[in-house]
Amino acid sequence: MNDDKFKSIYQGIVAGDANTVKQEVQVAVDAGFSAEDILKQGLVPAMREVGELFEKGEYYVPEMLISARAMQRGLEILKPLLASAEVDPSGTVVLGTVKGDLHDIGKNLVGMMLEGAGFSLIDLGTDVSADQFVQTVQKNQPDIVAMSALLTTTMPAMKTTVDALSDAGLRGQVKIMIGGAPVTEEYAKNIGADGFAPDASRAASLALKLLE
Repeated sequence: MNDDKFKSIYQGIVAGDANTVKQEVQVAVDAGFSAEDILKQGLVPAMREVGELFEKGEYYVPEMLISARAMQRGLEILKPLLASAEVDPSGTVVLGTVKGDLHDIGKNLVGMMLEGAGFSLIDLGTDVSADQFVQTVQKNQPDIVAMSALLTTTMPAMKTTVDALSDAGLRGQVKIMIGGAPVTEEYAKNIGADGFAPDASRAASLALKLLE
């Protein structure tokens, strides 16, 4: 971490202590630190650490979820301040579980990790049609479309969405990343997606990489 002044926020997120994170973020705001500094020197490095612990096998999905929820408590305080200060996010991601699929735990965790990496998020929820993705891209001009599927039977909806974005002339404007239990790197290539992430931690890393 860059600075000890946000150490308690950092440690609270890594430990998954939501109350401490909320309290210490408010303390930092009251002390006059900018929302951007608190985000980029406290929250973002902590979520990066959580992701690394997950990838090393020291944290599992429950621990990562608890840490992400703790981060969200701090973010609730920072979001209006970031908006009023017009701080640019890392990028904007449209996120959704594809048509016919109602699973949302993995998608929600990906959303939390993306927000923890500084992204602005437009979460369309579950059972999202290709048309909904297209309309949202047209309206909001995001940088990335992130799709999740937890069933082999709903995976084809990912290709339908990629094709719909192409047909609408939007494919060149956005990067597309996909994930979910049955999804593979090979499938991502076959349907013309830009990337595949096997878990929420690597989804955030992939999103950053796609925008480099």
